[in-house]
Amino acid sequence: MTPPASEADLAEWVALARAPRIGPVTFFQLLDRFGTPGDALAGMPSINADMDAARREIDDVRQAGATILTAADPRFPKALSHLSPPPPLITAIGKLDLLNRPAIALVGARDASAAGRKIAGQLSTAVGQAGLVTISGMARGIDGEVHAASLDTGTVAVLAGGADQVYPPQHRDLYEAICQQGAAVSERAFGHRATARDFPRRNRIVTGLAVGTVVVEAAERSGSLISARMAGEQGREVMAVPGSPLDPRAAGTNRLIRNGATLVRHGADVLEAVSGQIGEQHAFSFSPPMPLDPSFEDEPPGGDLAARILEALSPTPVPISEIARASQCSARQCAALLMELEIEGKALTHAGGLASRA
Repeated sequence: MTPPASEADLAEWVALARAPRIGPVTFFQLLDRFGTPGDALAGMPSINADMDAARREIDDVRQAGATILTAADPRFPKALSHLSPPPPLITAIGKLDLLNRPAIALVGARDASAAGRKIAGQLSTAVGQAGLVTISGMARGIDGEVHAASLDTGTVAVLAGGADQVYPPQHRDLYEAICQQGAAVSERAFGHRATARDFPRRNRIVTGLAVGTVVVEAAERSGSLISARMAGEQGREVMAVPGSPLDPRAAGTNRLIRNGATLVRHGADVLEAVSGQIGEQHAFSFSPPMPLDPSFEDEPPGGDLAARILEALSPTPVPISEIARASQCSARQCAALLMELEIEGKALTHAGGLASRA
């Protein structure tokens, strides 16, 4: 990938990343096919990109003292570059160097117990004193304790809305302290107010920035369990603090341990669990999603093949290789046509080489 060389290049990158129905998978498929966001926008007029909005976002980010980091920027977090696909860009406020230091994500219940809050603070202090950065989502409960306990040693808050959007509102003072002493980041547009669908994307960044994730307290249906699953899929260490079987806030963490997560009691356990990975974060490299078929220009979208692919899709994401097999085409042809169908609002591509009907 080539970093944007000019203001116009950056605006095109932002515009493509923010365009409707252009997720990270489709973004990098377009980049693989066309080379640059500008060429992709020129070659795919059906993409509804808003260049004026992109320029306004860049101006707003700079006026706020924040920074847009594209996936091609040398300062882009190397740990996020390892994701397949990474976010096309993130916006960061604060100390950018923290984003490339080894980190531990600590997450848990919003309605955390006093004991859970105490353990979260102790774990955060311990890993911070060992030189690791803490990552969390700035939510009530465990997240807030994590950030507050590690302000002096380095903490990163990943926001579901724009990097300038404080949520929950009662964390305004904590947010401002994080921006001064740590860093706040988001993959969403500056000024964007978080919706329910933004939180899983935030969790993917929380776990993606870290070499391991610790779940402190989580009920059976807690969003923190989604974070644990994402961490495992990303090849990160998954850890959990055990709790009383009588406390529903420990049901999720106890189940994680039963299913193979590493049991941690204190900071030393966390450091031991990730000791083999601490030096690896800086060696991460991005493996791009499946490239598009170079002969795609000779096989325009539409016709029987596109119809067969659409027919093979279901609401449940399935591997693109299986869709290709059912459609009687190559995986590369299938990926190319899925990109077209996603832009048309008929299909959705997902991380891990999966696709579903929109």
